[in-house]
Amino acid sequence: MIKDNQKLLNRLHVVIDALVIIFSYTAAWYLRFKSGIFELDPWFLSLQEYMKALLIIVPGYLILYYAFQLYTPKRVQGRRYEAWHIIQANTIGLMAYILILYLTKQSDFSRTMFFVFFCVNVFSEVTVRNIIREGLRNMRKKGYNQKHILLIGYSRAAEQYIDRILSNPEWGYIVRGILADNKPRGTEYRGIKVLGRVENLTIILPQNKLDEIAITLGLAEYHKLEHIVSMCEKSGVHTKFIPDYNNIIPTKPYTEDLLGLPVINIRHVPLSNALNAFSKRCVDLFGAIVALILFSPVMAVVSVIIKATSPGPLIFRQERIGLQNKPFPMYKFRSMVVQDAASEKAKWTVQNDPRVTPIGKFIRKTSIDELPQLFNVLKGDMSLVGPRPERPQFVEKFREEIPRYMVKHQVRPGLTGWAQVNGYRGDTSIRKRIEHDLYYIENWTLGFDFKILFLTFFKGFVNKNAY
Repeated sequence: MIKDNQKLLNRLHVVIDALVIIFSYTAAWYLRFKSGIFELDPWFLSLQEYMKALLIIVPGYLILYYAFQLYTPKRVQGRRYEAWHIIQANTIGLMAYILILYLTKQSDFSRTMFFVFFCVNVFSEVTVRNIIREGLRNMRKKGYNQKHILLIGYSRAAEQYIDRILSNPEWGYIVRGILADNKPRGTEYRGIKVLGRVENLTIILPQNKLDEIAITLGLAEYHKLEHIVSMCEKSGVHTKFIPDYNNIIPTKPYTEDLLGLPVINIRHVPLSNALNAFSKRCVDLFGAIVALILFSPVMAVVSVIIKATSPGPLIFRQERIGLQNKPFPMYKFRSMVVQDAASEKAKWTVQNDPRVTPIGKFIRKTSIDELPQLFNVLKGDMSLVGPRPERPQFVEKFREEIPRYMVKHQVRPGLTGWAQVNGYRGDTSIRKRIEHDLYYIENWTLGFDFKILFLTFFKGFVNKNAY
C-alpha cells in the first residue's frame, strides 16, 4: 500500500512541479514586461512566443529535479537539503537555457526575464514543497499513510531508532515489533515488544504485511547479517541496516571504493578541506567586523557600567583550549568580583553565586559578556560558530570520562554552536553537548553555520542556565 501511495504521490508531485514551473515562467514574463519594475524595451515578444519555450523548459527542469533526488520520500528528508537541491537544479537549468539561447542566437528572448524566472521558481518550489511536506506530516500524525516496520535484533541501535520514531510521529513510521535472539519473547521497550526469534522472519515475510525491515543487530550478532539480508531480499521488502556502532563512526561516514571493496573512514571532518576552512574563515572575519560595528554602542554602555559599579579590569581573560588542543586567552566582559586564580579555577559558577556582580547577572543572562570574543574571532583563536571551548582542567577531566570528547578540538571553538541553540549551555548535560558538537563537526556546511547564527538570535542569547 505504501509503495502504491508513494508512486501516486511522486506522479502527483511531477504534475505539481510542472504547474509551478509554468506559473513561475508566466509570472516572470509579467514582472519583466508588465509590472513597470524593469525598464521596458520598445518592443518585446508576446507571452505566446515565450510560452513555446516551455516545451523544452518543463521536461528539462523535471529531469533536473529527478537527477537532484527531489522525488525521494519526504519522511525524514531535511528542508534545508531539499531547498539546496532546488537551487542547484534551477541554477543548472538557467545556465543551460542561456547557453542554448546563445548557441541558437536567439537575441529576442530577455535574459533578465530568465533571471526573474529563476528567483520566482526557486521561491515557489520551496514554498509549495513545504506546504506538501506539512500536509503529509499532519496526515501521518493523524494515523494516515503509515509505514509499518519490523526491527531485526535488539541493541542500542534498536532503542535509539525507536526513540527517534516515537519522538517524530510526523514521519509516519509504526514499529510492529522486534525479532531478537538475545532477549526473551515479551521483552518491551517503550511499548514495542520482542515478538520472537530472528528465524520467525521465514513465517512473517510471506504474509507481505510489512513496508520495511530495519536490521538493528548488536555487534555480537553480526555473523547473522548475511543470512538475514538474504531472507529479506528474497521477499522483496525494502531493507535497511542501522549499525550498532554509531558512537564510533560519524553520522555521514566518508567511504572509499577500493576496487569494489567499500572502505569506511572512521572520522570525516569537512573543515579539514582547505577550501571549506578558507570559506569559513572569510565568513568569520566579515561577520566579526559587522557584529563589532552593530554591537559597539552596547559594548560601550556595558563597559562604562562595569567600571562604575565594580573595581577591577574591564575584560576578563581566561585560558581555554582551542584548535589542535592549543591554549588561548578567551575574552569576556568581567561579570564577577576580582578573585585570585586558584579560587577562580576551583569550581563552576552556580545559581546565586555571590561572586557575580549585579551587572554581571544581567550580561551573563543575555550573553553580552561574550561579545569581546569577537576579537578572538578576528585573531583566529575562535570562529563565529563551533563547539564552545573549555578550561584546561575540565578538558583533562572530560577526555577521560566522555568518548570522542577530544574530537571537538579538530575545529576552531565558536561563539555559538549547535549545542547552544539546542539548549545545552551552562549547567546542562556535557554528554549531550558533546553529541551535538560532534554532529556539527561531522556535518558542517556554510549553510549549517548560517542556520545556527540565525537560531542564535532566537534561542542563543538569553541563557536560562547562566548564573
